[in-house]
Amino acid sequence: MICVSIGRGRHRHVIAEHKHLVEQGAQLVELRLDYINGQINLKRVLTDRPGPVIITIRRTQDGGKYNGGEDARVMLLRTAIAEGVEYVDLEEDVAAKIPRYGKTKRIVSLHDFRKTPDSLAELHARLAKLDADIVKLATLANHPHDNLRMLRLVRESQQPTVGFCMGDIGTPSRLLAGRYGSPFTYATFHHERTLAPGQLSFQQMREIYRYDDITLDTEVYGVIGDPIAHSLSPLIHNAAFSAAKLNKVYLPFRIPREDLPGFLDDARELGIRGLSVTIPHKEAVMKALGKIDGAVKGTAAANTIVFEGNELAGFNTDYRAAMDSLAGALEINEQTSNTRYLQGKTALVLGAGGAARAIGYGLLRRGAEVVLASRTSQRAEALAKFLGCRAIDWGTRYNVPADVLVNCTPLGMHPNVDETPYEKHHLKPSMLVFDTVYNPESTLLVKDARSRSCTVVTGVEMFIRQAALQYKLFTGSEAPAELMREVLRKAIGPAKA
Repeated sequence: MICVSIGRGRHRHVIAEHKHLVEQGAQLVELRLDYINGQINLKRVLTDRPGPVIITIRRTQDGGKYNGGEDARVMLLRTAIAEGVEYVDLEEDVAAKIPRYGKTKRIVSLHDFRKTPDSLAELHARLAKLDADIVKLATLANHPHDNLRMLRLVRESQQPTVGFCMGDIGTPSRLLAGRYGSPFTYATFHHERTLAPGQLSFQQMREIYRYDDITLDTEVYGVIGDPIAHSLSPLIHNAAFSAAKLNKVYLPFRIPREDLPGFLDDARELGIRGLSVTIPHKEAVMKALGKIDGAVKGTAAANTIVFEGNELAGFNTDYRAAMDSLAGALEINEQTSNTRYLQGKTALVLGAGGAARAIGYGLLRRGAEVVLASRTSQRAEALAKFLGCRAIDWGTRYNVPADVLVNCTPLGMHPNVDETPYEKHHLKPSMLVFDTVYNPESTLLVKDARSRSCTVVTGVEMFIRQAALQYKLFTGSEAPAELMREVLRKAIGPAKA
């Protein structure tokens, strides 16, 4: 079950949002009355309420907004119980002062906005002794392993426990809480009005992640990177899983570089069966792989991991997706044509990251002369040495007589949509311009290339193709590519194009 938190400054807005949420299917709502401006009128928000509520009046020291007198706050909590609310949230130091009364259930809670303490079990035992119907622990995740420690606690507790980690590293614990036995998890009314770090909206948890359908039998997939909050991979993969009625969920995992080995050790216990891999882990994951495909071997980078028994198998779907996108634009069938169809052509690749590595490798295999240019010259030189091609200074990129131009930098990505890695007046109608940025699809580079009558490949094409290949690795079935493309384009929207 998802408990939706409402924090508004005016009573009428609290009442209106509660009514709206119940109409949308919310089964439980937390009224964060510490957000009310001025005097709190309990009767006004409780009379004729449309559904069950948790009453919470959180002090500033506990991460809330209530800064009135403590005696007045305790009286409000007592009054809520006397009014017969379904749940009341009590901090550890207050729980002993407020006795049980009527049918109101007591949530005894602790919030730590700095860390996830080592002594979770001791903290839990302390709270459970305070006549708790439900113990609630919300702590900040500083490492991915904090999620697993918290979820283990929830699973092993005899007392009903709501336990999750805050912050973007902690997001998976919010989504997997029910799988481990938590009676509910928390969401916010709207994704732009989070009341705690890392909180997702009710709509996101229900429509994207299908939270209430996640069980112990649900296979977990996801994308690992740092940062990861911007990724649209969960949106398209979950839409594809849902359309195929598969008991699978795809989550975002923010994994700092130094935490990657530990996370991969934890993955199986979290139910993970497959992962997409993005910056900065595409090369680092190589150390953990037992099996690799030819593209991974050729690029020394993997963007996909499949858990096969006790072994991790690595794949590079960026390579195949990029080459299929390029061949499609040139109206070439890669399966039947001469594989060196770019013989005699010069390809200028901008950037030296994972995408540049995969695309550069593919272009060389198809006969092109590849030239790399990056704003970080050392990275370009290192990649050029690995691939066996040439690197040049960023400032000399316009001196290359390019037939194919590939942007593998983030220049032009939302929200910096007025940036371009290659000025318009240097583009020629004979060029094929391939921009790997997919949000927006029509980057400034793409718009400029079209205005100069260049052949164009957008990042959306590559992104969907690589995701579709991952889907097949994850499921064994062909992906609903058109659905995934439609979902992606709807998400990035014309306003960002």
